[in-house]
Amino acid sequence: MNPAVIFVPVVALVLLTFIVWLRMYQVRIGEMRRKQIRPEQLDSAAHANAVLSETKPADNFSNLFELPVLFYAIAIILYLTRTVDMLQLILASAFVIGRYAHSLIAISYNKVMHRFIAYLISSLFLWAMWLLFAIDVARAVI
Repeated sequence: MNPAVIFVPVVALVLLTFIVWLRMYQVRIGEMRRKQIRPEQLDSAAHANAVLSETKPADNFSNLFELPVLFYAIAIILYLTRTVDMLQLILASAFVIGRYAHSLIAISYNKVMHRFIAYLISSLFLWAMWLLFAIDVARAVI
C-alpha cells in the first residue's frame, strides 16, 4: 500500500475545517451587519461571546483544532514510518467521517447528546490509531 494514501482522510479533514471556517465568517459577518457591531467590539473571544449570539460555527471551528491535532500527528508519523496499513486507513477515514457528523450536528441543530456521540465515536477511532501505533513501537523496541 502506498503510505501517501493516509493523506486522503487528512485532506478531507482540512476540507471540513475550511467549510466550517467559511460558515463561521458567513454567520459572524451577517450577525455583525444585522446588529451593527463594530469589529473593535470583538477584540477578544470573551468580548465576541458577550456580543454575538450565534457562536456555533466558531465553537466548532475551535474544536477542529483540538483532537484533530493528534490525528494530523499520527497520520504524519504513520507515513514517515511507513506503517500505513488498511486498518489504519479505515480508522483514519472513520475518524474523519465522525468529525463531519460532529460538525454537521454542531453547526446545525446542535443537540448535545447527538454531538457528543459523534465526538465520542470518532475519538475512539483516533485513540485506536494511536494504540495500534504504540503496539507497533513496543514490538519494534522489545
